[in-house]
Amino acid sequence: MEDQTPQELTSQGDKETVSGYLALPDAGVGPGVLVLHAWWGLNDTIRAVCTRLAEAGYVAFAPDLYHGKVVDTIAEAENLAHELFTNQHQAMAEITAATQFLGDRAGQPEHSVAVIGFSLGASYALDLAAAEPEHIGSVVLFYGTGGGDFSTTRAAYLGHFAENDPYEPQAGVDELEASLTQSGRPVTFYRYPGTGHWFFEPDRIHAYNHEAASLAWERTLTFLRSSR
Repeated sequence: MEDQTPQELTSQGDKETVSGYLALPDAGVGPGVLVLHAWWGLNDTIRAVCTRLAEAGYVAFAPDLYHGKVVDTIAEAENLAHELFTNQHQAMAEITAATQFLGDRAGQPEHSVAVIGFSLGASYALDLAAAEPEHIGSVVLFYGTGGGDFSTTRAAYLGHFAENDPYEPQAGVDELEASLTQSGRPVTFYRYPGTGHWFFEPDRIHAYNHEAASLAWERTLTFLRSSR
């Protein structure tokens, strides 16, 4: 696998500049996976996800939506997430630019890419698939939901959700699953018994669940392969 290095990019469409973390497989090219970070920012956990994807043969790119800021406490994360949500247009412009860059860098500019969203990033993944249906072929959600109109999306969906999650109550997960199904999209949502929010992230020591995280990763790779 090639070295992973921070990569500055400028999309050719809207000239939006986005920084992020790029991980490449040994071949240098492969299917593209966009990784949207949780409200902590582009931290080592998200970089590790990109690295693992590269080891599996994917070109993975995680845009830095916080522009260099990484936090560790819930209070700090809430503040940054609020700032991001107050400037939704800019955030989506950067995510769209990152998607364009990824398609070109993966050597598949005319093909759709996959997107994986963690918590906060999951809502942006849902919005991206609806706004850019020709560019997003599959969506993986980790304990994050969102609303909106899903009639335009062409993606297949995989979701990993915790059994005990005050941030994403079961009713909201069920509602999203029903909305996607009613839109005619392939949807598979898994609920992981005995887990809480952030169960996939090893740096969240009190929430991390190794068994559930390993199973979710295996299911994610199987889904990405089947969605090519």
